[in-house]
Amino acid sequence: QVHLVESGGGLVQAGGSLRLSCTLSGRAISTYHMAWFRQASGKGREFVALSGIGGSTNYADVVRGRFSMSRDNVKSMVSLQMDSLKPEDTAVYYCAAAQYFKRSYDSPDDYQNWGQGTQVTVSS
Repeated sequence: QVHLVESGGGLVQAGGSLRLSCTLSGRAISTYHMAWFRQASGKGREFVALSGIGGSTNYADVVRGRFSMSRDNVKSMVSLQMDSLKPEDTAVYYCAAAQYFKRSYDSPDDYQNWGQGTQVTVSS
């Protein structure tokens, strides 16, 4: 069984930076597509970034150029470097893993494995 644990969330001022990490255990991370989603209060779960098997990346338009996702298969972890943070980035950030996509990499329903979430709050 796959287990995901996020860390690194916290409070930061607008324009600041934060680095989130997610560790996968129970299976080999090299066999999983890894993604970050976020959910702001009162809103649905929103795709943020993807690290595909092999290391290719995709980003949501609203974070492209500010966020960077990386993968370390040896350490069995992925990271999300968040720069130039904005108040609208405030959300609970979730790490997710999937071996196959039925619909799309940006669809929450395609991920069966989720972390517990970590709160990111950006003050203005």
